[in-house]
Amino acid sequence: MRKPGDLYWALATVFPTMAAIGIPRWSDDDHLVVLGVLTFLAATMGREARRRLWPNWARLHMTGMGASYVLLLTAFYVDNGPDLPLWRLLPHIAVWLLPAAIGMPILIYALLRHPLVRRGGSRPVA
Repeated sequence: MRKPGDLYWALATVFPTMAAIGIPRWSDDDHLVVLGVLTFLAATMGREARRRLWPNWARLHMTGMGASYVLLLTAFYVDNGPDLPLWRLLPHIAVWLLPAAIGMPILIYALLRHPLVRRGGSRPVA
């Protein structure tokens, strides 16, 4: 059974691999390295907000984790979009913008409706 921190640790394991592959190929993969760093930073912020119960931790946790997922999908589609059946038909800018265009409204909706965010994240979940 999956524990709550498992997905974060999976990302933490992939991050050094991304850096080891991307940094030597900086001229070709600079955008992927930047997206990888931003993904890991957003996930770390979300995780730490929950672990340390920062003020408004629920909002920060959801924002960090949601943003990391959108950034991760953006990196995937930027790298693989030209090889995917439907995505290859779209203009190149679409692979950069569609993950955020779909993910951010979902995140905003969750931030406006989730009970923990609405009451300020005052009580941590078990």
